[in-house]
Amino acid sequence: MDTPNSENNKELNHTSSHDDVVRRVATADSVWIPRDVFEKLYLNPEKPVAGDLRKKFANPTPVALIGFVIAATPYSISSMGWRGAGGLGGALIPVMIFFGGGIQILAACAEWVLGNTFSMCLFFTYGTFWVVAGTQLIPWFNVGSQYSNPVGNTFQGMDEPAYFATFGFYYMSLAVLTVIFTICSLRTNIVFVSALTTLIVAFCCGAGAFWNLAEGNVEIGGKLVVASGACTFALTSMVWYLLAVQLLESVDFPVTLPVGDLSKVIKGKSERAQAKMRQE
Repeated sequence: MDTPNSENNKELNHTSSHDDVVRRVATADSVWIPRDVFEKLYLNPEKPVAGDLRKKFANPTPVALIGFVIAATPYSISSMGWRGAGGLGGALIPVMIFFGGGIQILAACAEWVLGNTFSMCLFFTYGTFWVVAGTQLIPWFNVGSQYSNPVGNTFQGMDEPAYFATFGFYYMSLAVLTVIFTICSLRTNIVFVSALTTLIVAFCCGAGAFWNLAEGNVEIGGKLVVASGACTFALTSMVWYLLAVQLLESVDFPVTLPVGDLSKVIKGKSERAQAKMRQE
């Protein structure tokens, strides 16, 4: 037999349940993904986003990682000269443009639709990097023609000191941008932070290689090219791991691979403000 107290408890439980549902629908928690899992899947610190597109559309992040590793892995091996590979990765031009560039840029557009600003910036940046890497090796783009004598021979111009010196600043700019990305990634996971840190070193070695070649230090420049390739290869190992983590999560695989969650180590500005309000 129900007592007045039991009826009140039922009413309270119903009200509490209803309020919990409303709260989850009205906030970013409506995605129904724990914060640490969200930041592992999207490589993006979770931010409240209007709508429920993340529940309707697939996660584009693994696609971008596939594009990156398929282009970067053989390119890094080419830079190190394994099994006779080389030629500035010329055999990989379609891979750079379509896998490295095309797939990442498409994934960046999808991240933009989902409201993942950080991931969007990452994939647009490195997707465009691979398009540049591929197209600069296509004679039709004439990237070295201004440095050749007589003007017009693009590959001759790409072997001139002025070309090396100029292109080195492009790599240094990418290194600076990657430093900013790395700082932002401190709210995601250790594997991703380590990957971006390794990429900074790779870009710095690339810039150093071009500047040494510009000064005629061919031996040092060649060693820095190999070092850049080695760093890129180490980077791809970590990206392969992140890709495996995300694909296993996507099929609800019973084994979860660790990534070193940092989502609770560095709290966001909004979280700190909420905590301060609760204390007051």
